[in-house]
Amino acid sequence: MAVPKKKTSKSKRDKRRANWRHKAAVEAEKALSLGKSILSGRSNFIYPTEEEEEEE
Repeated sequence: MAVPKKKTSKSKRDKRRANWRHKAAVEAEKALSLGKSILSGRSNFIYPTEEEEEEE
């Protein structure tokens, strides 16, 4: 017979959400930093150009 699950406490829920938001903020910061370095020309990141994509 089906039994209802126990309710998750607010602190556990908030902890998980805070962790998820922190991970998202870190990834957003990395992406912004990479974008800035590419635009400034100081990046050693290799990304495909339109010419290279057409050859493949």
